[in-house]
This record gives sequence, C-alpha cells and structure tokens, in this order.
Amino acid sequence: MNDANHTPQPHPALDALAAALPGSALVTDPDVLAALSADDAEWAPHGRPLAALRAAGTAEVQAAVRTCAAWRIPVVTRGAGTGLSGGANAVDGCLVLDVSRMNRVLEIDEENQLAVVQPGVVNNDLKAAVAEHGLWYPPDPASAPWSTIGGNVATNAGGLCCLKYGVTRDYVLGLQAVMGGPAGEYGTAVRFGRRTTKGVSGYDLTGLFTGSEGTFGVITEITLRLRPAPATAPHTVVGAFDDLVSAGRAVALCTRRGLRPAALELLDRACMTAVEEWKHLGIEPQAAALLLARVDSPGQAGEDEAAAVAAAFTESGALWAERSTDETEAEALFDVRRLAYPALERLGPVLTEDICVPRSAVPRMLARIEETGRRHGVRIATIAHAGDGNLHPLLITPPGDDAAREAAQAAFEELLTAAVEAGGTVTGEHGVGLLKRGGMARELGPEVCAVQRAVKEALDPLGLFNPGKVVGETGSGGNTWDTGGTTAPTTTERNGDVA
Repeated sequence: MNDANHTPQPHPALDALAAALPGSALVTDPDVLAALSADDAEWAPHGRPLAALRAAGTAEVQAAVRTCAAWRIPVVTRGAGTGLSGGANAVDGCLVLDVSRMNRVLEIDEENQLAVVQPGVVNNDLKAAVAEHGLWYPPDPASAPWSTIGGNVATNAGGLCCLKYGVTRDYVLGLQAVMGGPAGEYGTAVRFGRRTTKGVSGYDLTGLFTGSEGTFGVITEITLRLRPAPATAPHTVVGAFDDLVSAGRAVALCTRRGLRPAALELLDRACMTAVEEWKHLGIEPQAAALLLARVDSPGQAGEDEAAAVAAAFTESGALWAERSTDETEAEALFDVRRLAYPALERLGPVLTEDICVPRSAVPRMLARIEETGRRHGVRIATIAHAGDGNLHPLLITPPGDDAAREAAQAAFEELLTAAVEAGGTVTGEHGVGLLKRGGMARELGPEVCAVQRAVKEALDPLGLFNPGKVVGETGSGGNTWDTGGTTAPTTTERNGDVA
C-alpha cells in the first residue's frame, strides 16, 4: 500500500530479516540489487529482489532461510554469477543469497587426499591451495579463474580435463546444505556423504544435490576428493584443419582407437581471431579449426600416446599436426581456448549453447551447427570439449538488433533438438536454469519430468528454493526468454503464494 505521496512502504519482511540477521550484510540498495539479480546468460529474464544477503557463514544462511520460509519469500542462491543458463537469476520479491564471501578453504587433508571448502571458494584458488600440498583438484571449467566451487557443484561443472578425469560429481564426497521439508523445519543444516573412498549407506543424496542448481537447498560446505599432483609435464599435440567437420572426424577416430588424452579441445577461426584481437598473444588464426590435445601419461606411454594422437589428426585430414616442444607456447594455446568466451562477448551479445552428443556423432553435429547458422543467418563461433562430445556453439548478435536476437533464439532451440535427436543432451555442464527447460522436457519426456517434480516437491514443499528453474512449477517445461523486459514470471506454489 502507498501513502498519500505514493511512496512505497518498506516490506514488513525486511524488518523480520534485519531482526533475524543483526549486523549482517543485508542489501536493499536498488542499484546493488540490480547487479546481483542475473547471471551471464544472455536474454534470460530476471525479477526484482526484495533484498540480498552477503552471507558470512552457515548460521546466517540458516537464519535467513528460516525467516524467508515464515514469510514465503523465495531464496535464490548466487555465487560469482558466472552461470550461462539463468540458473541464478532473481525472481520478483526474492532474497538473493550471495555466498561469495563464504570463501575459505577450511581443511586440506594430505593423508586422505581431500579438502573441505566453503561454496564461495574460486576454483583456481582451490587448485593453488592444494598444489602447495602436492595435490590436485582436476575439474577445470574454462571459467575456473572466476567461477566458484559452489556454482561448479550446483551445475555439476566439467571442463577441459573431464575427458580423462571426470566432472565435479566425481569429486564431491560430501556436503552440508541448509534445507527444509523432510529434513525438518526450514533452516535446518544437514550433512550428506562421507570422507571415505567408499560408502553406500542409504541413497546418494550428495549426488542428488550435485547438479540440482540450488533448487533443493543452499550448499554451505563441500568435501572434495583430491588427486596427487601430476608428476610429469604433459605433451601437447596441435592439429590444424581446414574445416570443422574434419576436426570432428579426428575426434571420432581418437575415440575408436581408444586414445584418452587428458584434454581434447576444439576452437574455430572466429574464436582464435577474437582472442588475438583482444589479447595479442601472437596466435595466427590461419586454419578453420584447431584441435588441442594434452597427454599426461608418464614416460614412454605418454610419448607413444602423443604420437598416436598426432597420427589420428593427420589421417583425418589435418593440414598439419605437431607436438609442441615449448611449454610456454602450449600453455598459450590453451589460454586461447579459455579466453574464447569473454573475447567473443566483446563483439556483442553471445547466446551460449552447451549441447553434448556421443563422440561418434561429433562430426555430424558440427556440420549441423554450421548449417543451422547459415539457414538462420546467425553468426556462430564454436569451441568444444570435443573429446567428450560437449560442444559450445556461441551465437553472436549485433547489440540492439531484435531480429538477430529472435533468429539466434530460434537457432538455439533447433540445436537443442538436434542434440537430442543425435542421442545427446541439451546441457553437458552449464545446467538447465531458465533457458533449457523446454529442451530438457523434450529430452527427458513427461514421465521423467514428473519424477523430477516429485523430488523437488518432497525436498522443498514450499517451493522456496530457486523457484521456476529447471523443472518449473507448472511442469510445462517451457523456456523463458526475455523479449524486451527484464522481469521473470512470478510463481504460485500449491502451498501458498511465493512473491
């Protein structure tokens, strides 16, 4: 209700939050809230939060969730905001729970090769911390210099090394989450998982939370498996191709021959050009595509595997294939791969795909990407974790061009469908969020989607945590595109209004 001067009255829940969180970093400034309302997903809508909390620890998260449950205020958890599917976007009237200040490495256990961390720890910071103890944390998304472990767990992130070493779920031994529902009253902190190598006591609830995109609760602590640091420097093999499909054939041939490099990455000329024009690394983007392989097997086995990868590149039509003898040069090439997305962002809005197909289908999926771009008149640059079939077509549009935006969105949806038709998935590591709900529904079908909704309702009966994401409330599975405004739809749950 407004007064005679039409001045908006403070929401009474703000007083309740302030009382429950004395001395906390509760944010109500509209400009700051706007900056905390969306991740990096292009054209994913977002609402206007009631407030944000820059949480300092589990106790503050518990108090905030308890208060939000009493007032039916949605809770949207946010880390670094680097997501690419709208999974951390605010809904109207929510509390944005920013855990980026919960950034401590709590324990590094050398004897048992594990680490315990808070969710705001940056991926590369964890790698540096455990390296001092002769240990290694393998999951390495291209966003590792700025993305957080909590966000990596929320989306089950992969990265360059997942071909050989697995994805985030393979390293999450246990976690602590603040939740409600069957765990007790909202705000209850629950520990899942273990610190042992083996353990099958009950359902794998740690695995269930990993990749749940904040829809079951708020993760406040994570126990991670580590590996010994690599003992030898890797071999890097580079292959240049005059078209993307030939590069895809090389990936398929490596798979058929049982070759398993630590990384097998693809980037096209558009990506190389954008990075070179931005960073001036001395890379000459003459080929249509490069494949970068990293082989880390020790001794003669590594030598033989690197030679076999180079031979597969050559037999698949590479213009040239060479083993790099300069470690600095090899690292510069992988830097180009990591910098591709931010370099392309400088050119205009980028709509990022995250499709994954069987490795044998990589050549025809790359051909489909090129054909789709031509037919829709959309400029597409392609990077890929090609060795595991995870392709990232980047759809680039001129700023402010509505027709180009609509064409890119149509091409985006078509590529999701094409990935499913090829026996793949609509998201390999970025998550469903808002932008891939329709694609997920097409991939999984109504029966599986119904099971997912039932799990969500059981663990979060109030629909408090990250409402509208992944499965949505109505089960329609439709995507949510921003068509000009910025406000995401508000949601109505069966147990009461959430607004």
